[in-house]
Amino acid sequence: MPFRKVLPEKLSAAVVRQIEQLILRGVLRPGERLPAERDLAERLGVSRPSLREAIAELSEAGLLVSRAGSGVFVAEVLGSAFAPALVRLFASHDEVAIDYTVFRRDIEALAAERAAQLGSDTDLQVVDTVFRKMESAHARRDPSDEADLDAQFHMAIIEASHNVIMLHMLRSMFDLLRQGVFYNRQIMFRNRVTREQLLAQHRAIRDALTARDPAAARAAVEGHLDYVAQSLTDQQRALRNEEVARQRLDHETGD
Repeated sequence: MPFRKVLPEKLSAAVVRQIEQLILRGVLRPGERLPAERDLAERLGVSRPSLREAIAELSEAGLLVSRAGSGVFVAEVLGSAFAPALVRLFASHDEVAIDYTVFRRDIEALAAERAAQLGSDTDLQVVDTVFRKMESAHARRDPSDEADLDAQFHMAIIEASHNVIMLHMLRSMFDLLRQGVFYNRQIMFRNRVTREQLLAQHRAIRDALTARDPAAARAAVEGHLDYVAQSLTDQQRALRNEEVARQRLDHETGD
């Protein structure tokens, strides 16, 4: 018969499984510091030796990393979705920003549709909370904070879609977005009219999710990212035109 005795599970194994699950679900994020050993052991209801054994196993697996004098952190397990050489190539070609935005449009529209259907009330509350922070940053005329919250808003929707593959893939790609590899989001927030339109577009996405309307959520995301792609195209054209105009001016002035 294929049956075996059920053996009691070691406490450290249960801790390993719980932390692995939190990393997989995106609750614990790369670079995030775990609570101090005493505090974490109390929260988990295990002894400190059992916790140390679990942390050692997770560190050996490459999921956690200990830093002397700083604590234990979630390892940068995501890295980049692309090799460094390809990232440098992306950064040197403007058309990649458009392709990236079109890719985001297709994936995030699906994520918004799923979030409207599958997201819990708490998921949608997170999206609403980030949007309200965007409104506050908008009122303060803080383009840097507003741009960062823009990324947080979109990640909150992806998290609410409850697809771990989509979550980790796009989180990796959003790191490149934050680094300005694909484009500098702050540039778009400098124009007052653009900032008003972007805020209204994010509000429409939030409202569609709150109403749990999958079709409206998809359409709102598609409309928003179509607008972003067009704005980037216009921006690139304006920069090229300015370069030509300066060449003409230099020629006329003999510089």
